[in-house]
Amino acid sequence: MIVVRTWAVALTGLQGALIEVEADITQHKPDFRLIGMPDKALGEAVRRVTNACENSGLALPDRRLTVNLSPASLPKQGSGFDLAVAMAALSTDGRVDPDSLARTVHIGELGLDGRVRAIPGVLPSVLAAVAAGRPRVVVPEENRAEAELVTGAEVTGVRSLAEAARLHGADVDDAVLVGPDPVPAVLPAPESRAVNPPADLADVVGQPAAVDALLVAAAGGHHLLMSGPPGAGKTMLAQRLPGILPALDDAGALEVASVRSLTGEAITSLSRTPPFEAPHHSATLAALVGGGSRRASPGAIARASRGVLFIDEVAEAPRSLLDALRQPLEHGAISIHRAGFTASFPARFQLVLAMNPCPCGEFGVAGGTCTCSPTDVRRYASKISGPLLDRVDIDLRMQRVSRLDGNGSGGAVSSAEARERVIAARQRAAARLSETPWSTNAEVTGSWLREGPCALDGLARKTLDGALQRGLLTLRAYDRVLRVAWTIADLADHPAPDAADIGRALFLKKGVTA
Repeated sequence: MIVVRTWAVALTGLQGALIEVEADITQHKPDFRLIGMPDKALGEAVRRVTNACENSGLALPDRRLTVNLSPASLPKQGSGFDLAVAMAALSTDGRVDPDSLARTVHIGELGLDGRVRAIPGVLPSVLAAVAAGRPRVVVPEENRAEAELVTGAEVTGVRSLAEAARLHGADVDDAVLVGPDPVPAVLPAPESRAVNPPADLADVVGQPAAVDALLVAAAGGHHLLMSGPPGAGKTMLAQRLPGILPALDDAGALEVASVRSLTGEAITSLSRTPPFEAPHHSATLAALVGGGSRRASPGAIARASRGVLFIDEVAEAPRSLLDALRQPLEHGAISIHRAGFTASFPARFQLVLAMNPCPCGEFGVAGGTCTCSPTDVRRYASKISGPLLDRVDIDLRMQRVSRLDGNGSGGAVSSAEARERVIAARQRAAARLSETPWSTNAEVTGSWLREGPCALDGLARKTLDGALQRGLLTLRAYDRVLRVAWTIADLADHPAPDAADIGRALFLKKGVTA
């Protein structure tokens, strides 16, 4: 008997590898063996496939059947191989066209009655199949809209194993074709991440300096720390940051949708709004960075990639949780190491942190009564490590609103107006950096800022050099002030930062001007 084959996709993090699923039968005692380093869930495919074929009127041959997943050295997890295993097994006795099967990638889980159920990760799987030169893909009907988002993919959605077999020429009785799966296998987007118009920046009242700082953060892609008493508007400002960021391009929107797909969310269209993730300060380390013993799932860091990661009450978070942010902030990716495999996820997010000035929240508040001792205040402020603070470009000190201008109905800048200014500033930065691998000021290396073609002369950097000499800045913070100064200049359409721009950038970083 000739060995027959079809294709599936193994996902490790966001990366997919094409897997050859080959089947063979021999004249031995009836048996069904699945080899090629399957995990427990995939190893159970033998029973799911056997029952699904039987209940679809497509009983498997009564001989020894071996299905191999190649390359065998690559770990394979989950139930998404069921459909490919079943189609390869069915082809061993000639009921389906082997040539059609060999040109097709099959993705989907089987129910015992033969239904093909939706699975997470279809979008990155189809992307991997198309990239490997296998654009013909069969997926669960529930995942068809998601798979069709991939340019160049030839997608067919099926509801049952019988429908998939008929696609490859099998003679199937209409009576065994099943209807929609009564058990939803994909989840709707949580309310916190639903595609709704972001709240408008014009809703922010009485915080013009904070709004200006938010524009600087958005224009340069800078990380931001907001410190102030409860009610100052820190969370309100953070929630409005995605609404003033530029819309995602095709690559960014596909990346965001692929990460969402891995979490099991139903993906029907590409959202152009940058994502916003706000994990609670008591979240576990695995919830933040991702993980899982069998299959690494993306955490809040990966879900925030291309958007905003907001951590409120950051001083209440465990030190280990905050220190886990340092490596992703530097490298733009996060790797999860497990025995036998390493899963990588994107982590190009903009970090926004918020905290109170002290445990009771009233330290330094006009009219407030702080009940904290000086030691408590110092200990509270020191909960964010110096290395993490060095990676924050803007340290914004806020106070409660004490006076309303006009009728007090809202701010002077709407999100639409702010977005236009942000886009214009980013275009100026992109034009200046066109010969470099960077596109925003926050990405530029310190050495290029200090020694590259756009380096400022000593007179322009006099204020900054003085702060470095007095120990107010580390060299890393020095470079971050330079990045912010360039963003301020881009917003003002200055050809280069002047002394006022550098002074403002220094104030946003350290609260000093000289």
